[in-house]
Amino acid sequence: MASKEISAGGVVYKKENGKVLVQLIRDRFGRVTLAKGKMEAGESIEQTALREIEEETGTVGKIIEPLDTTVYLYRHAEKGEVQKVVHYFLIEAVGGEDRVQEEEIGGVLWLPPHEAAACQQAEGYENVHPVLQLALAKLPAG
Repeated sequence: MASKEISAGGVVYKKENGKVLVQLIRDRFGRVTLAKGKMEAGESIEQTALREIEEETGTVGKIIEPLDTTVYLYRHAEKGEVQKVVHYFLIEAVGGEDRVQEEEIGGVLWLPPHEAAACQQAEGYENVHPVLQLALAKLPAG
């Protein structure tokens, strides 16, 4: 029986000079993905998403709406097979400044929506594609 791990994160966007930009991160494996992380005791999934995004990227956000939940299995060195459940939200950046949590990620990218989609498609994880597509359809005009 696989152990279970719950994480949360999201698709973060901001408006800059009248244009919408979407945040992607480069993970420690060099792949493009969304900021996310493990839930801590006593947190809601919403609190986890906002905390993890701020810790990994420096971005302070506010949740606009839930997007999707993905479930996948991975192999952990000590725990064996782990079922990972990730809750994703659409999140608007409301403050903070880009800061990379170097032990977790390799970089923060802010891209126009069409570039974010292309970058995710070329360099990202397959299970994140539908989450990003769902978010892009919900972004404000700009």
